[in-house]
Amino acid sequence: MSLPASPPDSTAPWYKQMNRYHWFVLIVASAAWFFDCLDQRLFSLARVPALVELMKLPPSDPSLQSFGKVVTACFLIGWGIGGMIFGALGDKYGRARMLTLTILIYSAFTGLSFFSQTQTDFTIFRFLTGIGVGGVFGLAVSLIAETVPSGARIQCLGLLQILSTIGNLTAGFAKMGIDALEANQTITAGSGWRWMFLIGALPALLIIFTRGYLKEPESWQRLKDMGQLPKGSIFAPYASLLANSRWRKNLIVGAIIASTGVIGLWAIGEYAVDLQKVVFKQHFEKAGIAADLIPAEVNNAISVAYLFNMLGAAVGMTLFTNIAKIGRRPAFFIGFSAALVVTFLVYWKMSDPIAARWMMFLMGMVQLSVFAGFAIYLPEIFPNKLRSTGTSFCYNLGRFAAAGGSFFSATLTSGVYGKFAAQDPALPLRYAAMTMCAIFIMGILVLPFAPETKGQPLPED
Repeated sequence: MSLPASPPDSTAPWYKQMNRYHWFVLIVASAAWFFDCLDQRLFSLARVPALVELMKLPPSDPSLQSFGKVVTACFLIGWGIGGMIFGALGDKYGRARMLTLTILIYSAFTGLSFFSQTQTDFTIFRFLTGIGVGGVFGLAVSLIAETVPSGARIQCLGLLQILSTIGNLTAGFAKMGIDALEANQTITAGSGWRWMFLIGALPALLIIFTRGYLKEPESWQRLKDMGQLPKGSIFAPYASLLANSRWRKNLIVGAIIASTGVIGLWAIGEYAVDLQKVVFKQHFEKAGIAADLIPAEVNNAISVAYLFNMLGAAVGMTLFTNIAKIGRRPAFFIGFSAALVVTFLVYWKMSDPIAARWMMFLMGMVQLSVFAGFAIYLPEIFPNKLRSTGTSFCYNLGRFAAAGGSFFSATLTSGVYGKFAAQDPALPLRYAAMTMCAIFIMGILVLPFAPETKGQPLPED
């Protein structure tokens, strides 16, 4: 599985430019991101059931809804810290080596979430899981970008994100299966969330089968042999990026673009499930469903809506990857503009399970489409020796911003708009999310300053 001795035919279809080792790297990096996304979605689906048991409160309680955003914010802070640390370590010590370590970290702490006894230790485990989760993206995309032929790069990086939806869908199917086990009393009622986190420990098995075969990219190894990798502390790669005006500008622009999408997903889209729990319950009560059957109906409706959301994400990422061939900036403009309009309308109008299906499909399509762009674009605006650092910084700075967005959204929900809960428990969630949609304007406004990288080779220095 060695790299090709001569460049592949750049006029051939992208998949014919790939040799066995290229496919191996794509599969392993995509698998790492698959499990990373599986972990993220398991948390999204298990967060409220976990807090219901640990806090002894109903899911509609404003205190539980507010603390759910605090847990999410702590997860995102850990994610951001992990990304900052492992991005720099990836440039200093190797993408493949650090990718292996991050997988082990997030597998271990996801599994330990099974044993949570209070909301405090649950929050701590999610923070530590986030540290491992945060390192994966920058390492995985750098590994792919520097390994596969340039003629296949955009398709491979777009495919990495498209395949991530399979991880999200797997989490949805896992929840449906565990809900069924709870319903037939195979596992204790209310404990399903614990088993979901135990599933998240499985990625550690990936290391057993790949560790001996995954190699560092040839370009990184060459820099190491020449002694040109960042030297000094973990902050040295960041100092190098900031010292150069070109990379400093790209760092700022890339961080704003990525932060827009990450905030949009994690501080807005993430809480669609919370809204669904409230409005679906109201819908089934009005429909005359027996009270003891409503929780199961709500869970089933949420699971179906989530599957539609992920199908939409796959469609959106595929569309973005193809539009990006025309230009990276036009693709981001379309993605952010559509996310602004669709997300606002979904939170304003979603009120029943049937409408939620097509609404969640559209919201997944527009919100997650730009994540394909992050995989494609961010490695293209940084040099080889600083690519992992720059990519991870841009992508994971958004986690801190999203954490701040989650705290702000929690304040909007329980503080600014909390007074509307007496009128309708769904209104605080609706109004908070609709207000937060203004974030997409930030991404649109920075695009004129973003370098267009279509058709250009990866920067070398």
